[in-house]
Amino acid sequence: MPAKIIDGQMVAKRIRGEIGAAVDDYSKTTGSMPGLGVVLVGDDPASAMYVRMKRRACERAGIRSEARILPAASTQRAVEDAVRGFNEDPAIHGILVQLPLPDHIDEEAVLSQISLAKDVDGIHPINIGRLGMRGREPSFTPATPTGVMLLIDETGLPVEGAQAVVIGRSNIVGLPVALMLTNANATVTICHSRTRDLPAVVKRADIVVAAVGRAEFVKGDWLRAGATVIDVGSNSVPDATSEKGYRYVGDVEFDSARQVAGHITKVPGGVGPMTITMLLANTLTAAQRIAVID
Repeated sequence: MPAKIIDGQMVAKRIRGEIGAAVDDYSKTTGSMPGLGVVLVGDDPASAMYVRMKRRACERAGIRSEARILPAASTQRAVEDAVRGFNEDPAIHGILVQLPLPDHIDEEAVLSQISLAKDVDGIHPINIGRLGMRGREPSFTPATPTGVMLLIDETGLPVEGAQAVVIGRSNIVGLPVALMLTNANATVTICHSRTRDLPAVVKRADIVVAAVGRAEFVKGDWLRAGATVIDVGSNSVPDATSEKGYRYVGDVEFDSARQVAGHITKVPGGVGPMTITMLLANTLTAAQRIAVID
């Protein structure tokens, strides 16, 4: 029997409805709107598109957004000053630095400037460090990994005690989702380009999170029957039948994987909608915390 589809669009729609209601309550109570500040450096088309999507989602949810768009040749100080400006703005409750930054910019130094109370993307080095330590709680968890965990929860299958394989070890997805799975008491293996006999390692997994950035890399015959497969990838491939000349596929070969897995996400329509939704949720939480303090 083909795998059950984990519908990220449906889950995100439900959560955004809850966020919209909570934002409305916040605005009525405080007389203001939650605010998100976005720093974008350079003119990378994909980054610019993601920022537009995030700002549109904010508008639909009743969250104010403000963007500081800097040229690619900006100095380190200029980028850090943009972050510090949002730190000092009481109308901004969350800060997002769109990655990647230009090569000449020290990414860690920029992210370290974000106030922990406003780190709604959960990528401040201290928040990531807390995520990896027992008995510590980050102010926020990263948006995409948090969305991954919620989609796994949607299956109703237990994470505790499960064998989980994360393919990819990026700072944005692979590493933090592995830490979150560990904190949920899964037994986690992180795979990468030097992993020996990768298909055999994946075959042992009850949960597979693919975040390697290679189109249809994971094949169906790599999977254990009944595994839960979360595909974080989004890769454009040529498609002569498409009006645009291309289409998006994940890191998992969907057609073959669906015949083996128990639950699986699609691309598009899986993890993607959850990422922006978690960013909205974290921004609302940041605003609510500041309101309580005030």
